[in-house]
Amino acid sequence: MGMGGVPARDRLYRQRELLHPLARPEGAPVTAQLPLGLELRTPSRLADYVAGDDGQVLALLAQQRSGDGEAQLYLTGPRCSGRSHLLLGQCAAARDQGLRVVYLPAAEHSELSPEMLEGLEAYDLLAVDDVDALAGQPAWERALFNLYNQARDQGARLLFSATRPAAGADFELADLRTRLGWGLTYHLKPLNDTQRHTLLQRLAQRRGLSLAGEVADYLLARCPRDPCSLIALIDRLDRDSLAEQRRLSIPFVRSRIPGLR
Repeated sequence: MGMGGVPARDRLYRQRELLHPLARPEGAPVTAQLPLGLELRTPSRLADYVAGDDGQVLALLAQQRSGDGEAQLYLTGPRCSGRSHLLLGQCAAARDQGLRVVYLPAAEHSELSPEMLEGLEAYDLLAVDDVDALAGQPAWERALFNLYNQARDQGARLLFSATRPAAGADFELADLRTRLGWGLTYHLKPLNDTQRHTLLQRLAQRRGLSLAGEVADYLLARCPRDPCSLIALIDRLDRDSLAEQRRLSIPFVRSRIPGLR
């Protein structure tokens, strides 16, 4: 059981529903209402992913869903490299194809119990985000090792993300580290300036905003340019423009973002 008498697995599913409803496994509990101040994020879709120089990864994910490619994929990259978007997008795409999917945010392990992994081998696709966050956690390593073996025996598709390849992670369980390295490892490349520009405009379009090219250039020249910062920036401008009924002009964004000139 987790905090407040709620089973850890139920708490995970509730968190996933709040953050990404399409990734909640079939049969998981449904949250009646959102807590105060928490809103649903726009679901991550592979069609919205700005691949940049990583077009190959989208092909690999499509092949995994169809069963014609690698059954196990391990995506690496630094924070804000798009790993979570790809895992959640793969879950959504696989679910649209009728597959049973589960998404596990390993970075949240401190609030959960390893027991929640029991029985998940029955799903068609198992996606574990930030799997290297479990390194050095013996109970979690053993639970993941058991789940891995059972899921592989069942023919499940396995999708992992981490900051570095499995061979370089600090897993204490050597057999787990070896198994995580059995599939194809793909390292995500950072976006260049043109691709960041595309990302900004794609983010705005998804929110129904019109972002002129010169405004995107203005923001990229003056704001942090990693994808996470750009997402937060567009979210803020979306809220402010809606509240004030203003379009995204350079004077408006300058007035809303401290320190811009």
